[in-house]
Amino acid sequence: MDKVVGSAADAVADIPEGATLAVGGFGLCGIPTVLLAALYEQGAGGLAVVSNNCGVDGLGLGLLLGAGRIARATGSYVGENKELARQYLAGEIELELVPQGTLAERLRAGGCGIPAFYTPAGVGTQVADGGLPWRYDADGGVAVASPAKEVRDFDGTEYILERGITTDYALVRAARGDRHGNLVFDRSARNFNPLAAMAGRVTIAEVEEIVRPGELDPDEIHLPGVFVQRVVPLTWEQAADKHIEKRTIRVEAGR
Repeated sequence: MDKVVGSAADAVADIPEGATLAVGGFGLCGIPTVLLAALYEQGAGGLAVVSNNCGVDGLGLGLLLGAGRIARATGSYVGENKELARQYLAGEIELELVPQGTLAERLRAGGCGIPAFYTPAGVGTQVADGGLPWRYDADGGVAVASPAKEVRDFDGTEYILERGITTDYALVRAARGDRHGNLVFDRSARNFNPLAAMAGRVTIAEVEEIVRPGELDPDEIHLPGVFVQRVVPLTWEQAADKHIEKRTIRVEAGR
């Protein structure tokens, strides 16, 4: 089945107001910048986003956040996104913070059809006991708090019950892929991309290099095409347009 669509705009055209959305990437590494820009132009709002973080001001998910189009965010790292912090503390957005490993497993479980699982991460904290502020009111009080979670003993160790995550759509970025949707991710860009893709009912992948079906060795495929519904080939310029969240340089001795 040929899953290639003509443009990023066509690929995201049917994402409706209030959709749930899983987005791959970690900070600015491996994020689907072209699809996010197309969704920004498309105009859908009231989105509930599941991603490791919300990008940075003006880039990635930061585009949608700055436009007030994200109603709820689920992630593990607020990062240095000042606009996310402002909206959260002002009661403009609901934010569910999840331990990073738990978030990864919740996405993977949802994609595998597993409704819930037990994990020791968060036992003895507000993650298990509840009370974490999800949304503040305009006066700084807690309007919505996280609920308590089921705790169960297995062989003398306590575990908490976490729910798998599925979303209406998923947006991911891959280094290589074929027209059937089989994808390969480049090094650290493999982060949350396969997991987000698995969780989406409709997964849209922007791909830097498209190859013919059969050119990818089955052993090198990181995500089978069964999880991908739409493929967007990137131009050379789009594929090369990558950003670094924090640039660190080394000054050589004597210079």
